[in-house]
Amino acid sequence: MHEPRLDFVHCLDGQGLHRMAFWEWGERDNPRVVVCVHGLTRQGRDFDTLARALAGDCRVVCPDVVGRGRSDWLADPMGYQVPAYVADMVSLLARLGVPQVDWVGTSMGGLIGLGLASLRDREGRSPVRRLVLNDVGPTINAAAVQRIGAYLGLPRRYANVDEAADYLWSISQGFGPHTREQWLALTRPQLRAVKDEQGEGFVSAYDPRIGLPFKAVTPEMAAAGEALLWQRYDALDCPTLLLRGAQSDLLSPETAQAMTQRGPKARLVELAGVGHAPTLVADDQVAVVREFLGAP
Repeated sequence: MHEPRLDFVHCLDGQGLHRMAFWEWGERDNPRVVVCVHGLTRQGRDFDTLARALAGDCRVVCPDVVGRGRSDWLADPMGYQVPAYVADMVSLLARLGVPQVDWVGTSMGGLIGLGLASLRDREGRSPVRRLVLNDVGPTINAAAVQRIGAYLGLPRRYANVDEAADYLWSISQGFGPHTREQWLALTRPQLRAVKDEQGEGFVSAYDPRIGLPFKAVTPEMAAAGEALLWQRYDALDCPTLLLRGAQSDLLSPETAQAMTQRGPKARLVELAGVGHAPTLVADDQVAVVREFLGAP
């Protein structure tokens, strides 16, 4: 299969319902499901390369977190927060109809997965069988938050895909080396075509208001959130793979090492020549995820 199916699930928010889009690869009746969830300003098509590699063995589901890609935008932008995203994923898992999934989460997607994996049903079972955290942990470096906040939600318009690709590359050096073809493939789903009095062009395919809760975080709120994330991480008991870009400015070596010693005692793999965050496009990155998910 070279292209995914697009579907939607209805989720509850404070103002009513919103639709969350998800891209699906592989056979729908395959009980082995891998859910791949993207970073803050990205969308589910980021995982096309990984999904193609896994789809022969698994059903692969890649949602557009609300406010991104083909999903609805929220009426209240303060709803763009991780606990609400976790609730949306509970709705998605109910729609998929399987008791457990494997989870691959990049940055924000990893925090969503951490929150979901820490939940338990009445029998004490987690909905996550295996967890891949891609360049994220309970402690997030403030400098990286400031870097991301500097471009988050800016009202940029692009004349064409190449112009958009060039700009997005200028703020995404941490993603590591990519060919132009690879980068264009990652760029196209990031864009929404517009046609108005200014003519035709493209804008980013996310609600610029997703930055409002992000920028409203105070140091006190950040400290409380970090403590809660460590508490949730320490509660995990599923096999966990932690990927870290060796040059990451978001996940420090100290935090990564602590994650190998606490909670699920994650297996740590550092990726040379990459910062925040690995795109899971390179063959070696795909291979390490496939090997981990396929382990008995």
